[in-house]
Amino acid sequence: MANLADLEIFARVVASGSMSAAGRELGLQPAIISKRIKRLEERLGTRLFQRTTRQISLTEAGEGFHERVIAALAGLEEAEAFVSGKSDEVRGRLKISAPTSFGRMHIAPHLKAFFDLYPALSVQLILTDEFQDIVAEGFDVAIRIAELSDSSLVARRLAPVKRILCASAGYIAAHGAPQTIAELERHICIPAHNNAHWHLLGPDRPVTLKPEGPLATNSSEVIREAVLAGLGIALRSTWDIGPELKSGRLVRVLPDWESSANVGLYAVYPSRQFLPAKVRVFIDFLAGIYGPEPYWDR
Repeated sequence: MANLADLEIFARVVASGSMSAAGRELGLQPAIISKRIKRLEERLGTRLFQRTTRQISLTEAGEGFHERVIAALAGLEEAEAFVSGKSDEVRGRLKISAPTSFGRMHIAPHLKAFFDLYPALSVQLILTDEFQDIVAEGFDVAIRIAELSDSSLVARRLAPVKRILCASAGYIAAHGAPQTIAELERHICIPAHNNAHWHLLGPDRPVTLKPEGPLATNSSEVIREAVLAGLGIALRSTWDIGPELKSGRLVRVLPDWESSANVGLYAVYPSRQFLPAKVRVFIDFLAGIYGPEPYWDR
């Protein structure tokens, strides 16, 4: 059986992205880390990493091995807590990936309540609008807003995501409100930060539009500010603009049309079979806060 310390080093190299970074975290020289990984590979009879002068990445065998190693380490962590009489205390570090705006607006404000419930847990929250490879990057769980396709990962739906067309009250006063989908062609429409098409469902049929406008950006928050400033019409999630809709600063455009109901807020994690307690309590915590009718839509 592989030395447990070698497995922990392997998992840390994957999580940190390099042997030198893993060495700094563990207080070991990179040469020692490299030697331990090589010993592990020799014991297993397979290469776990592809190495170049600039980076390392998991091989196919390494990916499968890593998924099972982190599950095993999580199980050992829980077993140790049980034997020490602390099975009711969830502990450890939870590494989370989440969309930038959503994480800032709807995860960060709730972290104190989470820490109050689980004081022995620590959280590393990475905000990014790119989909991370959660296995290769060592994430315990990723929060994603998407219409998820089949994959080897496990996803739990936390809440529906409603996307609507909207514009500022000032824009509507200056340009009027479109009365039909066809009239959008005569308005300034702001494309999404990822330049995605608008997939809309109306009273009688679905429609796909490719908005064209004067602003192109890789930032969803820039688009949000541009809509608030009165630049044009955009497709936005209600979790992002709920207060502005309620105050009247933003106005819903073409209220009979909205995005696909298949888009949702999901917690994505590597495996259901070995779900660590720290991941389960975090997912349950968010599900309890959001639910089938999230607070931003009430």
